[in-house]
Amino acid sequence: MVGRTLNNDWSEYLDPLFQQESFQRLEEFLQYQKDKKISIFPPEAQIFKAFELSSFAKTQVVILGQDPYHNEHQAHGLSFSVPDGIKIPPSLLNIYKELELDLGITPNASGNLERWASQGVLLLNSALTVEKNSPGSHAKTPWIDFTEAVIQQLSDHKQNLVFLLWGAHAQQKSELIDSDKHLVLVASHPSPFSAYKGFFGCKHFSKTNDYLKINHLQQINWQP
Repeated sequence: MVGRTLNNDWSEYLDPLFQQESFQRLEEFLQYQKDKKISIFPPEAQIFKAFELSSFAKTQVVILGQDPYHNEHQAHGLSFSVPDGIKIPPSLLNIYKELELDLGITPNASGNLERWASQGVLLLNSALTVEKNSPGSHAKTPWIDFTEAVIQQLSDHKQNLVFLLWGAHAQQKSELIDSDKHLVLVASHPSPFSAYKGFFGCKHFSKTNDYLKINHLQQINWQP
């Protein structure tokens, strides 16, 4: 049921996960919700968009979110991102504020982060789907097994990645990451409830590029 045909090297790493029993249970769960006419976001064709835009080989940075936006027309398969023409959500507004504080970049009016993704920034949510108007509704489904396996594979098979873990939920994933091989940056979540508790001033964007430069890797153009 889940649209999972990938046209890049992620297939080598994800195809075995698609065959696992937990993923088959996830497909059954999503099919049940579909049969019950329950609205699920993002649209089925966009569930794996983060992997389609940032190949495994090209991935240099991982920004981990919790689950997709749960309102109409917001979620399109990239954590924190919304399509062009959609009002920018509060957490992303705060990300843009920190971007300007850190690098002096004045963002444009769009909340679409595809430009980041195309440079190798994997915008990954812990759960790749959510029920309409019900945040966290798929947070305890087998999506967690799937995305934790993705993080583990990135940690095991790549070198010198940067993981940006914002908020307690994302920081729980740090145990999956080999910090001897990768840079793990943590801060409070950019939501209006917590951004002033350590997200503003974290300078994660410049720290990311400093690390990439030191390791002779292509820096990210953070202009959205």
